[in-house]
Amino acid sequence: MPKHGTTRHGSLQFYPRVRAKKILPRVSWKALNREDVNLLGFIGYKVGMKSAFVKNSTPNSLTKGQRVTIPVTIIECPTMKIFSVRFYKDGKVIGCVLNQNIDKEMKKKVKMPKVFNKKIEDFTPAGVPVEGKDGDYDDIRLIVYSQVKKTGIKKKPDMAEIGVSGKLDEKLEFVKNNLNKEISIRDVFSEGVVDVRGVTIGKGNQGSMKRFGLELRFHKSEKGQRGPGSGGPWHPARVEYTQPMSGQMGFFTRTTFNHKILLMGNVSDLDINIKSGFRHFGKIKGDYIVLCGSVQGPKKRQVLITNALRPTVGQVKKKYEFMELR
Repeated sequence: MPKHGTTRHGSLQFYPRVRAKKILPRVSWKALNREDVNLLGFIGYKVGMKSAFVKNSTPNSLTKGQRVTIPVTIIECPTMKIFSVRFYKDGKVIGCVLNQNIDKEMKKKVKMPKVFNKKIEDFTPAGVPVEGKDGDYDDIRLIVYSQVKKTGIKKKPDMAEIGVSGKLDEKLEFVKNNLNKEISIRDVFSEGVVDVRGVTIGKGNQGSMKRFGLELRFHKSEKGQRGPGSGGPWHPARVEYTQPMSGQMGFFTRTTFNHKILLMGNVSDLDINIKSGFRHFGKIKGDYIVLCGSVQGPKKRQVLITNALRPTVGQVKKKYEFMELR
């Protein structure tokens, strides 16, 4: 009897499978929203995974009231500062206001102008007529940078553009109140579910079997065993992009959805460090967040924690009382 193979694995929605251009990805901030006026994302650094003992208080759960073990991911979240304010009109940047009070590490990374010409007051919001024309901008976003020097990872900060929720006047007031302040993870998120956007672990160039899950061919097969049996039909006389071929595997931009926030705090309040420190990371020195499930990327990889795009009822209604890490 012939051996029956399987169809190729790997979604064609992720195309082309090439290395990510940058670690912190772009986000369509218009698709995200929240009820209060706040940032829609936060920069964090993956510590690693552990098992957590929790008390399950989820309604109608089979293990309600019992102590259960769930896999969790720990992310260290040092405070962030605002680098600049971007003003948008019809989806295009029309102006930018730089913050004059930034850290010296940031001045080494970005070339700063000697004279700061533009101010926030120089831009008028849409709906306010100026000289017979509509206002300058209809959206505000922030360029923020992480104070990673507070951790033991590195000194060079990471930058990302993050949107702000709320109406236009509320966004402007939020920017003015937080322009020279340190923003912590506890100021942005408290409970519920979040999405995590980042880059996966890079595995370099791999063959079609490891890359797409093809089965090993018969040991007497011609032209090798670790490859597809056919590269496509005679006509069209070309190899289609849908054929599983060898190439780059890993280091792709991916998004994992609906991670339940299990715990959030600071090591000064609740120290979750293990005695010898987390493997390949060390000890957490500041704010952290514990999420249910696994997050893409290796240890120390920077990720972008964002407000949930499409929260599911099953994840939102889960209630866990944190007990301890194992």
